[in-house]
Amino acid sequence: MQNRVIPSSELIINEDGSIFHLHLLPEQLADIVLLVGDPGRVAMVAENFDSVECRVSNREFNTVTGFYKGKRMTVLSTGIGIGNIDISVTELDALANIDFKTRQVKEQKRQLTLVRLGTSGALQPDIKVGDVVYARTSVGFDGLLNYYAGRNEVCDLEIEKAFMKHTGWNELLPKPYFIDSTPELWELFKDSTIGGITIAAPGFYAPQGRWVRLQPVDPTLNEKIESFEYEGRRITNFEMESSALAGLGTLMGHRVTTLCTIIAQRVALDACTDYKPFVKRMIRMALDKLATL
Repeated sequence: MQNRVIPSSELIINEDGSIFHLHLLPEQLADIVLLVGDPGRVAMVAENFDSVECRVSNREFNTVTGFYKGKRMTVLSTGIGIGNIDISVTELDALANIDFKTRQVKEQKRQLTLVRLGTSGALQPDIKVGDVVYARTSVGFDGLLNYYAGRNEVCDLEIEKAFMKHTGWNELLPKPYFIDSTPELWELFKDSTIGGITIAAPGFYAPQGRWVRLQPVDPTLNEKIESFEYEGRRITNFEMESSALAGLGTLMGHRVTTLCTIIAQRVALDACTDYKPFVKRMIRMALDKLATL
């Protein structure tokens, strides 16, 4: 498949030579990429840069590439949800590893470091608002990775079975997948974060056990999630993007992980709306760590 020419319907390139959704040119992408959900958070990251090389914006995808402590970095907003991660990671990889002129995969692969900086709700009582959780493993409730060949080769199938048995997983829901982030990145962040298992849900309300007007199909699922333990590991938090990032990035050969500031305590039924100071602290910590790579 190395010599396959990718049709224009499969990889859309704009008239100016940029990738379809992100509107980025290959030369505008740094090897270190910080992914944030909120387009407004791009400025929060970029304000720490020593210099800015370019700014690009299309839809919810805002991008700034610049330098921090001598290290070239890109920050990109993905918007909310798994589908946008599918777009973002695929197009970032295309910028790095597809020759746009020949529409073929390059022989020499470029490895990106993709780090998501997000917000999250804690599922364990000892994890507090303001803490930063590092997703050593991500759980996909979204089913996205099940559409890609090689899914079983990169996922932890034994913990998947144990989790589905423990929760009495409803067969109408997408089969969950468990995938690890890049181990060497844990070594970089372990002294500043809480390592855990992060669930990525395909929605904010019922998929995360919230009950507003419509009741979740299993109102006790969160209690089962909180009590799940596997070889001393527990599920720590909910968010909406980490599993697709870890899964696609791993399949493509990139270094990937997710860091989340805790802004809600789901067990204590508490939330913090003034969480920007916590997020800014996480951003500075992440930039300092990544600048050492």
